[in-house]
Amino acid sequence: MSEVVRMFIAVDIEDPVVISRLVKIRDAFVATGAPMKPVEDHNMHITLRFLGNTPLSLLDELERIIREAQPRKVRLHLQGVGAFPTLTRPRVIWVGVKEGAEELERIYKVIERGVRRLGFKPEREEFVAHVTLARLKGSRNIDRVVKLLNELQDAEVGYITLGSVRIKQSILTRSGPIYKTLREIPAIEE
Repeated sequence: MSEVVRMFIAVDIEDPVVISRLVKIRDAFVATGAPMKPVEDHNMHITLRFLGNTPLSLLDELERIIREAQPRKVRLHLQGVGAFPTLTRPRVIWVGVKEGAEELERIYKVIERGVRRLGFKPEREEFVAHVTLARLKGSRNIDRVVKLLNELQDAEVGYITLGSVRIKQSILTRSGPIYKTLREIPAIEE
């Protein structure tokens, strides 16, 4: 019986300048006093597909699916703050991907088809390339959050390069999740 771990497929954000800008925006939301769980600085990433509890025996197959997608080395422009499900009823606060979003969506579609063949349930939500900053845990001071969301809709964060796609393990702990890279698939130079 194969060991089962909580997994997701992602593009990590490693540029310290971009991370510091994301952290500054995240901290502005934390300062509103609304109850939320902020994402730790070192855990900032763009999720391509959350897999949940997955047998480690599927790692080779998952890597093959990502290689099939042939991720290309492109510039990703992180810009604009948004929220799921809506700006007026925020539950998740995020920064969007402007330039390069089409490449991420193309990779996502190949991964989605591949993981469905492996028996994963289809994603419920439409794919939106983003970096999660925080998850709201209640509605106290929500008006301040909504005001800040409106002010930061066009916030400039910067550019990163899609250097690789990683299969990550998420280890849940009391002090927050610990992410561990299980496989790394380098992006192809154009």
